[in-house]
Amino acid sequence: MINDDIWMREALLEADKGRQKGEVPVGAVVVKDGQILARSCNQPISSCNPVAHAEILVLQLAAEVIGNYRLVDCDLYVTLEPCTMCAGGIIHSRIRRLIFGAMEPKAGAAVSASRVFDQPWVNHRVEVVGGVLQDECSTMISSFFRDRRRQIREQKGKPLR
Repeated sequence: MINDDIWMREALLEADKGRQKGEVPVGAVVVKDGQILARSCNQPISSCNPVAHAEILVLQLAAEVIGNYRLVDCDLYVTLEPCTMCAGGIIHSRIRRLIFGAMEPKAGAAVSASRVFDQPWVNHRVEVVGGVLQDECSTMISSFFRDRRRQIREQKGKPLR
């Protein structure tokens, strides 16, 4: 039996690493046969790379580990519903299962804003499981943005609410 909570907690640890670096706290791990192959967090700000999302980075790392760009029989755990770019990477890497925590109503490409994985033209089917440790994942993201807004107000000299 797969215990998705265990692996999502590992992804949350990665998200926290990103938060500590000032990145939007999204973390991801790739798991195969009960072992983590790779882990990463968002890094577009620190790497000055618009495609350095946690999902893209962890797929690249996992592919290097196994020596194949196709991550057959691998599961991807990510704390936030992937965007369209990341959904494309997930499909092309042949991930077996995508397990995510928080919904992303504005840009989520799995179930929220669009449903990339359900499109008839997609040449690989990914099993999608959403809402794993949703409260913890949502809290991390929302508190990050709340703190960021507070810092911006403080810098502008506006009173806090």
